[in-house]
Amino acid sequence: MSLSPINVFRITGFIEGTSLVILLFIAMPIKYIANHPEVVTIVGSLHGAFFCLYLLVIAYTTLSTRWHWKWVVGSIIVAFIPFGNYILDVRLQKSMQEKQVIA
Repeated sequence: MSLSPINVFRITGFIEGTSLVILLFIAMPIKYIANHPEVVTIVGSLHGAFFCLYLLVIAYTTLSTRWHWKWVVGSIIVAFIPFGNYILDVRLQKSMQEKQVIA
């Protein structure tokens, strides 16, 4: 797999999406059920860093590939939805395959 801007975006989106899922479905229950709030502090900080990196990669991908504004807005919106980045990745793969068939 070459590291095109789209592939960098896909990798970063996977990491950011996974960190959100871990934060919501593992760290938060540990905080409230096992009374360990430090888990959310650590995972939340990591997720925040990944989110900032994700936003930078969206900007990089947009400038590099001249992405349509719908992809940009969609990419930002799915960052707040659990498993949203995985769904976006599938749609992005389909879009890339369609463009390869056309080209």
